[in-house]
Amino acid sequence: MSRSVLIVLLLAVAAVSAAATVLVVKSSNDGKSALTEEQRAAREKFFGSGKDLPPIRDGQEMRPRW
Repeated sequence: MSRSVLIVLLLAVAAVSAAATVLVVKSSNDGKSALTEEQRAAREKFFGSGKDLPPIRDGQEMRPRW
C-alpha cells in the first residue's frame, strides 16, 4: 500500500469518527429535560443556596505565597 493511500484512508477514518461523535453528542442532549422543582430544591439543599455571601469585615487579604 502506498503512502498516499494510507494517508487518505486515515483521513477518511478520522472524518467518520468525528461525524459519529457529533451525532452521539447531539442525540444524548435531546432527551434531557429541565430540572423539576423538587430536584432543584434538593440540589440547593445539598450544595447550598445561590445567595451571595456576606462581605468579610476586618479580614486579612489573601495573597499568593510565591
